Amino acid sequence: MRGIHLELSVPDQDAAMFKKTVRHLLDSTFILKEKEEKLYRFLARESIREELSRYLQVIGFDLVIEEKAGVAMLTISAQDEDTEGIRRSNIVQFTQIQYHLLLVLWQAYLETLGGEGGTYLEMGSLVDRIQAAGIEVGGAELKSALRLFKKYMFIQYSEDDRGEDMKIRLYPSLQFGWDLPQFKEVADGYLSGSAIGAQGEQDANATEDEEDGPDEEDR
Repeated sequence: MRGIHLELSVPDQDAAMFKKTVRHLLDSTFILKEKEEKLYRFLARESIREELSRYLQVIGFDLVIEEKAGVAMLTISAQDEDTEGIRRSNIVQFTQIQYHLLLVLWQAYLETLGGEGGTYLEMGSLVDRIQAAGIEVGGAELKSALRLFKKYMFIQYSEDDRGEDMKIRLYPSLQFGWDLPQFKEVADGYLSGSAIGAQGEQDANATEDEEDGPDEEDR
């Protein structure tokens, strides 16, 4: 009889860290070397990586590590790519506006990469970039989008900071949170300078609940 049979081999001293790593991935999709180095190095160990991958595959996920970028992330298990009812695991369904904001942040990341000041962007500079790109977004909508991006480890900032001088840390995971067909559509519009604000209204109902966060199936 077919079913799910799983035996893991994780030493007692690694059990707590193993559980913590799995929960972190399921909650945030990404683990970044520069932010959670201890967790990243733990799951990058070959023996742990194999056991963690076996565990995740039982629930339709798998683990991908981009060593050059220092990013570990959930992805859909290859054996479940065509399984009906299982959604792609490392893709968040953003609105068009949020995708455009991600493009602005990704462009800023590339421009600051390797600089002496690190991959940081001040809020004032972000607002200027948004306006230059022709993106029509209100203050509350921008704040909600940034909070969602922070949840998924695309960026980091302090909730206590305010104003134009607020620093936003940009992470390499920005490049991995895309649904490719929608990314192409948004990127084409971004590069051609089309009216972005109008596009956002067309996809407003496709977003997840930013305040409560997505269910596990929605990633």
